[in-house]
Amino acid sequence: MTTTSCLPIETGPILLLDRSQDLNEPDVLYSFALDELLCRLTGRGGPAICHLWRHPRAFVMGVRDSRLPKAQESEYQLRDLGYDTAIRHSGGAAVPLDPGVVNLSLILPLGENRHHNQDFHQDFEIMVHLIREALRDTGYTVDTGEIAGAFCPGAYDLSVGGRKFCGIAQRRQNKSFIIQAFIIAEGSGTERAGLVRSFYDVAAADADPAHYPLVQPESTASLQELAELGPHAAAMFTESVKKVIRQWQAAMDPADITSAASNLNLPTPDDVREMARSLRQRYIRK
Repeated sequence: MTTTSCLPIETGPILLLDRSQDLNEPDVLYSFALDELLCRLTGRGGPAICHLWRHPRAFVMGVRDSRLPKAQESEYQLRDLGYDTAIRHSGGAAVPLDPGVVNLSLILPLGENRHHNQDFHQDFEIMVHLIREALRDTGYTVDTGEIAGAFCPGAYDLSVGGRKFCGIAQRRQNKSFIIQAFIIAEGSGTERAGLVRSFYDVAAADADPAHYPLVQPESTASLQELAELGPHAAAMFTESVKKVIRQWQAAMDPADITSAASNLNLPTPDDVREMARSLRQRYIRK
């Protein structure tokens, strides 16, 4: 029997923006910049948005990663291997991206009755709820809690059987916020974790171990490995997320969805690239 999923908080209509098939943009900050601009629109009364995207080959560092003693040297090595590199503006540590990793952003209004620093954990729970609903039909239990040895560790690591497949971060603006998740859907989690460990092996030379994750490759796995989603797990997971969002939409007044869609003015590619340049300068290594 199918259970209808409901959005766990009141956001108003939520729209889908699926860019998961667009793998032509070389700059990994393009999608982060798009999130930033969409969040501004949501904060000015625009609709809530679920943004799905992937990137062909990138390595995204956290701000703390970028300040490790030999981070630049390690970054150059990654670029030699064909990775686009960047420092992201949301929380968290280093994450490798490729077509087997689905990036999921929920862009939501703060609401008139919520304060800027209120309900921090509740916001993460919204993403947890969405991902659990998307994986409900697999029959596997999705656990929450930091996984020792995983890259980009956090209290809201998502795992199956003790191995991490997803990390969640957050970015807040005045009247809206973004919850961002990376979901390792296809391929080897161990190989990706090994890449992150090799980054830290160089970048963190002589650094205090308290300042970077001590990555153990066996801590991480993909949904293909954990939940038997098969070789097209990224596409299957994306479709499952879209199904959940459509269930949320079905519980709303269709007129509200139509009105929200008419109120969505997507930024132009030039605007997004300008924001990407701004983000790159804002978080440039000091």
